[in-house]
Amino acid sequence: MPGMEPEAKLFLKKILLSLFIGLFWLMLNMTFGIFLGMMEINEKISVGNIFFYCFFIISLAALIWFYYKTWKRKFPHG
Repeated sequence: MPGMEPEAKLFLKKILLSLFIGLFWLMLNMTFGIFLGMMEINEKISVGNIFFYCFFIISLAALIWFYYKTWKRKFPHG
């Protein structure tokens, strides 16, 4: 990408980083929740359920904060 403008390069980097982090967050929560069975509450709440839901809420807040910090900066054109 040697011929790209710096603003376009920065914009594409932001898009790719946001997409990668979002998909990684999704796969991590799917692994813990669905594949390891921590999302399902069977007869009573277990330690795994509490761990999963606490991790989910904290990591979702961190993901939203990351997106906010990443996309807060305005581009020169507007």
